[in-house]
Amino acid sequence: MADQPLYQINPDRNVPWNGLPDLPIHPDLYRTIAVFEQLGYAKEALGRLQGRSVAIPNQGLLINSISLQEAKDSSAIENIFTTDDELYQAFSESTPEKVSESTKEILRYREALWKGYYHLQEQSSFTLDYFVQTFQEIKQSGEGFRPVFSQVYIRQGGSGPNAGKPVYTPPRGQGILEAKLNNLADFLNDDQTYRIDPLLKMAIGHFQFEAIHPFRDGNGRTGRVLNIHYLTHKGLLDYPILYLSRYIVEHKEDYYSALAGVSQRGDWQTWLLYMLRAVEKTANLTYEKINRIIAARDAVLAVVTSKKDVRRPDQLTQKIFTQPVTRIRHLTEDRTFAENTARDYLNKLVELGILERKVVGGNHYFINRELYAILAE
Repeated sequence: MADQPLYQINPDRNVPWNGLPDLPIHPDLYRTIAVFEQLGYAKEALGRLQGRSVAIPNQGLLINSISLQEAKDSSAIENIFTTDDELYQAFSESTPEKVSESTKEILRYREALWKGYYHLQEQSSFTLDYFVQTFQEIKQSGEGFRPVFSQVYIRQGGSGPNAGKPVYTPPRGQGILEAKLNNLADFLNDDQTYRIDPLLKMAIGHFQFEAIHPFRDGNGRTGRVLNIHYLTHKGLLDYPILYLSRYIVEHKEDYYSALAGVSQRGDWQTWLLYMLRAVEKTANLTYEKINRIIAARDAVLAVVTSKKDVRRPDQLTQKIFTQPVTRIRHLTEDRTFAENTARDYLNKLVELGILERKVVGGNHYFINRELYAILAE
């Protein structure tokens, strides 16, 4: 009798994969030298990022800016694009109105990052409600899991001869999605039964979520939010600042190829190596961005402090480094400065070349070009 394969692959990509194996996967699928070597590199980079971010007095300096870039890149994977100018301008408004639908979707993704983060702080575990609430925030929809009659297929993109053909059909049927998501949640929550390194758990869990594909739309973005939430929930990061989607945007074909490799060939190693490299590279990228942002902030602070007619230069500098685009109200809403003082100070920073002023629709926006450039790279 032939040995049973370590992983039961998808036998027919045109038929719902109701036989998607439950987690955990067999240990031999991830206990390889290559995976453990790359795991070491990823953990080292992530630990360095966490250590650096903890040393920053004003976490808002990172949280707003980097989470917004994560939202922009994650949405770009789904071909949802906007310009940096429009995105930052819309983010600077308390109630943005005249912005494109693409920009609104990116802002909703960022909001989902934060709502899920606080949800997990309160609930302390992943649940079916967590998945639904994250999806609903991203899509601004009241929908839940896709109904049993929904004919969802993952189709080949592009314009080649196979364009439009199914490459994968996710599970479908009464109670199937809920059962598989409950299994995924148990796997993520239970570290006693499933003693697997959290970075490997994140990668395995991400594949499983995408394979379940529980919603009609928005599964990719929801799955990428899940990645960051898992890392913060397990204490590997204090805040959702890992710029993970940047790597996926730059290696999009490899991302989809590695996903397909698991379902079609049981090739878990390629998938795990991809995700661990993504953690390593983006942790290093974010670490460098943090250092550059801090250096730029300190250089600006030195200039502002030298101007003896500016009161509380440290608070003023922190304000303009919390996000790339500043409005007068950002300096007044917590009563840091009076309105006239805030206007005078921002205009002074324009004269010093620290900020650039733009007037759009009668509204004044003050752009921190140093921060803007660092985030754009």
